[in-house]
Amino acid sequence: MQLSPRALRAFAPLALALACEARLPEVEPSECGPSQAEVTRVIDGDTIDIELDDGSVERVRYLLIDTPESVGGKDDCYGKESAAANRALVEGQRVALAYDEDCRDSYDRLLAYVHTPEGEVNRALVEGGHACVWVIPPNGVDRADEFRALEEAARAAERGLWGACAVATCQH
Repeated sequence: MQLSPRALRAFAPLALALACEARLPEVEPSECGPSQAEVTRVIDGDTIDIELDDGSVERVRYLLIDTPESVGGKDDCYGKESAAANRALVEGQRVALAYDEDCRDSYDRLLAYVHTPEGEVNRALVEGGHACVWVIPPNGVDRADEFRALEEAARAAERGLWGACAVATCQH
């Protein structure tokens, strides 16, 4: 898939936001799941598959964000671009996973903040205009204002989906 110049410009803030960190951060061990794993597949803009050290695979849904749909027969505005942004950030990489209060959603997916050596992916996707904020208490309540400010800045700058779509289908 070839991205338009506008879509490519939307990736620029993403690269800048992630350029600050140099190594995978240490995260607290959790009973929810692994603190690190290899990303084996990007499902869409907010969901990945990871391979655990024992070879098993878990599906992970990013906390505090929602992206336009691009799978299951859906083709929302900016869905493919959001998935491509996520893929560029995590595919094939070892990531760190940090959890909140609820470990899993109703689909039995792990719920996590995902970190690469360059930074937090959840945050970067919102900042780059690839995702909307979606708070499902009790998870994310303590970081909701931070993420809402990132979304508002992306909207004001018309980054990503905010400049490409008449309606943001990921808003709740």
